[in-house]
Amino acid sequence: MTGRAADAAALPMEEASAAKFETIRADLLDEYRAHHAAPWIVGYSGGKDSTLVAHLVFEMLMQLPPSQRRRPVHVVANDTLVESPLVVQHIAESLGEIANAACAFGLPAIATITRPDAAQSFWVNLIGRGYPSPNRSFRWCTDRLKIQPTSRYIESQVDEAGQVILLLGVRRSESTARAASVGRYDNGGRLNRHSDLIGCMVYRPIVELDTDDVWEFLALNQPPWGGSHRKLIDLYRDAGGGECPVVTQKSDVPSCGTSSARFGCWTCTVVEKDRSLEGFVEAGFTEFGPLLDFRDWLASIRNDPERRQARRRDGRITVTNGGKFVPGPFTMQTRSEILDRLHGLEEATGQSLIAQEEIDLIRKIWAQDIAAQVHAKSMKVREIGKGM
Repeated sequence: MTGRAADAAALPMEEASAAKFETIRADLLDEYRAHHAAPWIVGYSGGKDSTLVAHLVFEMLMQLPPSQRRRPVHVVANDTLVESPLVVQHIAESLGEIANAACAFGLPAIATITRPDAAQSFWVNLIGRGYPSPNRSFRWCTDRLKIQPTSRYIESQVDEAGQVILLLGVRRSESTARAASVGRYDNGGRLNRHSDLIGCMVYRPIVELDTDDVWEFLALNQPPWGGSHRKLIDLYRDAGGGECPVVTQKSDVPSCGTSSARFGCWTCTVVEKDRSLEGFVEAGFTEFGPLLDFRDWLASIRNDPERRQARRRDGRITVTNGGKFVPGPFTMQTRSEILDRLHGLEEATGQSLIAQEEIDLIRKIWAQDIAAQVHAKSMKVREIGKGM
């Protein structure tokens, strides 16, 4: 620890916190004024850390004279299409406030929500292709639902500008794993190359803050786009946990679907118990109880051999080196049952949980799978006939 960071650590707690934010603000301003045109992309999950980064960046833009606001800032959130309802509502509302304020103040800020292609959505993969409910050893969801949509957006901006700077609300003190991840990609400078995305530099402006610093700031400062951070604070209080962070590279995947009480996809079966959704129900949002029951049922049927096909989708039978048989996708009967139950859940809760486009794709995949099974059976009959 050197320079201003070391000086801040030697100050009393309140003064040290203020000094930390003074340093962060100065660094943000210095980086924004750099002599290149690379746009900024703020990864926004709607949680406390990404909200703080968005707050500080928006605040900086407002304080700059119009002539110096020459680089666009994209505030980008991701909707997996199976987000916890309260969370996706908060993201949509807060991004709407950011977009409206940017327009009113003439700021070069663009608020965007990325989503997975319908062909790669959670329901199309689970119900259509029969992928078993995700778990730690087969976490097929994160790349398709979170990484790919956001990466496509970043790559589109790289194509236009040649280079982008991705601002993430990553903090070293979050966990031992997070500290190791930060250290692994830290080159000692302010900007680090993204491990997967060419032309993308990563900037972690709040990396040295503690959790108390973040909450104290959000509690004492109103968002520069208007409104209040109170909704965010209440969201954490009700969930009893935290957000699934912005994920743009596979090395960050372990942070999605941890054993802690994080809120993210209501369908997440990677965790044993969805403590955040349970927290919402206990806080009085009883309408989410059926979602919790459905999620638990998805987790319970995953390893039922009666519900899984023997062969994988490519026709192979999988046996591990240790001689363990690994079953294939869910049977057609189970996939149909999941869809029927999902429709029942929509009726019971009054919520739209699956789009018609997804249903159409699911039925198309089913038709292809049935045709393939009929063809395989006819080929076996021919082989038997030849051998007689």
